[in-house]
Amino acid sequence: MPFLALIAVGALWGAGQPLAKTAVSEGYRHVGILFWQLALGALLLGAVTLLRGRSLRFARADLPLLLFVALAGTVLPGISSYTAAVHLPSGLISILLSAVPMFTFPLALVLGNDRFSWRRLGGLSLGLGAVALLVLPETSLPEPGMARWIPVALISSVFYALEGNVVGRWGTRGLDPVKLLAGASALGAAIALPLALLSGQFIDPRPPWGAPDLAILAGSAIHALAYSGYVAVVASAGAVFAVQVSYLVTLFGLFWAMLFLGESYTGAIWGGAAHDVGRHGAGAAAPAPHSCKRRSIR
Repeated sequence: MPFLALIAVGALWGAGQPLAKTAVSEGYRHVGILFWQLALGALLLGAVTLLRGRSLRFARADLPLLLFVALAGTVLPGISSYTAAVHLPSGLISILLSAVPMFTFPLALVLGNDRFSWRRLGGLSLGLGAVALLVLPETSLPEPGMARWIPVALISSVFYALEGNVVGRWGTRGLDPVKLLAGASALGAAIALPLALLSGQFIDPRPPWGAPDLAILAGSAIHALAYSGYVAVVASAGAVFAVQVSYLVTLFGLFWAMLFLGESYTGAIWGGAAHDVGRHGAGAAAPAPHSCKRRSIR
C-alpha cells in the first residue's frame, strides 16, 4: 500500500534529523559525515541486493542516473542539511523539509509531471506563509541570528524535489530501488572521500566511539532504508504523490527531536508546522498516484 509505505518512510526519515544534530554536536562536519553515510549505505544496500540473488553490475548507460541520484539525492542535500544542523534545532529542520512540495509542484509543471491547479497554488502559498512565519518574527527562533541558516536548510528541499521529479518523469532504467541506491551510494562515497580528505573533515573510524559516531552509524542505516522506500514510491506512484512524505517527516521529526533531544519550540514554530501540514488539505501536492505519467529512460 503506497500510504503505508509513506508512513514508514516518514517515520524513518524524521528520525534522521535528530541523528544529524547529534552527529555534528562535537565537531564532525558535512563531507566527513556524508562519506561514511554513503559508504555504509552502499555496503548495507549492496549486501541486501546480493542476498536477494541479484547482481551488482551496472551498464555504462546507468552511470548518468547513478551520478544524478548520488548528487541530487544525498551529496548536495546532505551538505545543506548537515551545515544547517550545526546552527538550527533538529525540529526546525524537519519543518523546513516539508517545503519540498513548494518546489516539487513548479518543477512538475515544467517537466510535464502535473497540470496547473489554483487549488494547489493556494496550498503552495500557505507553505510560503509558513516559512515566512518562521523567518520574519524576531521571536520565532531561539536566536534571531539563526534565520540566515534557513535558506541553507531549504537547499536540501530543492534537490529532493528535483530528484523526485526526474525519477518520476523518466524512471529508473529498470533498476530496482535497492540496487539503484547501492550503486548511487558507492558512487557518492567515491566523490565524498577525496573531498573529506582535502578539507580535513575525514572521520577516523577507529574506536572509541562516542554519540556522534553512533549517530552516523544509525543515520546511515536509516537513510539507506528510508531513501530506498522513497525511490520505490516515486517510481511506482509518481513524484507528486510521493512528496506527501514531507508532511510525515515534519511530524515524526518534531516528535523524535522532543523525545530524544528534549527540544521545545516557540508558538511561531508550531504555527509554521501547522501551516505546513495543513496545506496538504489545500491540495499543495496530493493528486491521485496515477496522475503522474512515467516513462522508462532506457
